[in-house]
Amino acid sequence: MTTSTPAPSSVLVVGASRGIGLELVRQYRAEGLRVTATARDDIGLHALTSLGAQALRVDVARMASVAGLAWQIDGEAFDLVVVNAGVYGPRLRTLDTPTDADFDQVMHTNVLGPMRVVPQLLDALAPGARVVFLSSVMASLGERTQTSGWLYAASKAALNSVMKDVSLALADRATCIAVHPGWVRTAMGGPQGQLSVEESAASLRSTFARLGPADNGRFLNHNGTPLPW
Repeated sequence: MTTSTPAPSSVLVVGASRGIGLELVRQYRAEGLRVTATARDDIGLHALTSLGAQALRVDVARMASVAGLAWQIDGEAFDLVVVNAGVYGPRLRTLDTPTDADFDQVMHTNVLGPMRVVPQLLDALAPGARVVFLSSVMASLGERTQTSGWLYAASKAALNSVMKDVSLALADRATCIAVHPGWVRTAMGGPQGQLSVEESAASLRSTFARLGPADNGRFLNHNGTPLPW
C-alpha cells in the first residue's frame, strides 16, 4: 500500500443514511471536503443535509431509482467513491432455508445494487479515483469458521466477485478494493462489536488515503491489512 496518494477533495458515499456511511460523511465534512451522499428516505436525506453534504435520493434495490443517479452527478469528478449500501437480512444459521423474499432482498441490495450503481458513476470519476466496496470478513472463505449469517456471507462473497471484475474493467482509471469495516457497534453489528462507528470510519479513512494502483483488486481489513479470499 502506498503512502503518497493525495487526499480526496470530492467524495461520494452511496448508502449513507446511518451507521458507517453517515459517519464517513460526518468525518469527511469535518475535514472540509465536498461530499455527495445518498439515502433512501427523508430521514436519511435530512441527516445528510444537516452535515452539509449534497444529499441524493437513491434506493439501490430499485432500478428506476439507480437509473437517475448519473444525471444527478453529471459534471462531478469524485476522487473517492464508497459503495456502502447493504442489508444483513434474516439472521439465519447455516442450513436454515431463506425464503424467496429474503434471498431477493439481500441479493438485490448487496450484489445487484452495486452492479447497477457502478455503471452510473463512470463519467463522474476523477483520474486515479478510488472506488471502495464495503464488504465483510464474512465474505472470506479462508477465514470462515462460523455457521451463522450464511445468506449475508454469500451476498458479500458475491460482492467481492463484483469488485474484482470492476477492478479489472477500470484498471487504467481507478483503484478498486473491497474492505471489511471491522465488527462495529451498529444496528447491524450489534452492541458487542469491537469498534465504535467513529473508530471504524477513522480507520477506513486512513486506509483509503493510502490506497494506490498496486492495491487494485485487493480485499483489505479496515486497517489496510490483507484478508484472504
